[in-house]
Amino acid sequence: MRVADDLSLEAWIDLYWVPLGAGGNCVRFNGRVYERVVALRERRPPSDLYHSGLQLRFDDTTYAIEMGPVWKVADPHRGVVCQGPVGAPWLGRFRAFKYEVRCWPGGHIPDITEAVDSPRRVTEDRMQVAAVLAVLRHVPSLTWGRDELRTGDMWNSNSIVSWALARSGHDMGTIQPPAHGRAPGWKAGLTLAAREQPIRA
Repeated sequence: MRVADDLSLEAWIDLYWVPLGAGGNCVRFNGRVYERVVALRERRPPSDLYHSGLQLRFDDTTYAIEMGPVWKVADPHRGVVCQGPVGAPWLGRFRAFKYEVRCWPGGHIPDITEAVDSPRRVTEDRMQVAAVLAVLRHVPSLTWGRDELRTGDMWNSNSIVSWALARSGHDMGTIQPPAHGRAPGWKAGLTLAAREQPIRA
């Protein structure tokens, strides 16, 4: 993950917005129910929900950056940078309730073919790309689906993406979900990043 001396080598970051529940009817249904309840409470129309993931190119390697269940991918070279509990801290003792964050060389984002208004090129700046790779070594292992930091939003895969981009100095005001959509957890990552100092490669 060091910055190469040859500045002509390729570097970029692409952001993908995958509809929540793509490839799985159960998750899609539960997500719609959740969004209807939240929208009713907030007195607004329901939005389309999205899960974000990053593909990052640095020199001759493409990385997939995403959060997922530890039991779903068996590849020993999937680039796990941290693991955390799902639902409650004590549940993390069980493999079925544990997630992992991957920075996977040569990996892929599940259901990427269903992504909407994607990919979005976030940057081609080598230093910013290197900074994301550097900051991923410091991903916090917070509980998925909870608001342990009192940010007003749950911690999930969207939190990881927004946190990593914000902490590495990207202009987050220019990054938004597709029209009529929202990304639960996005605010949690931004709020945490704002409390910390940026990390540069």
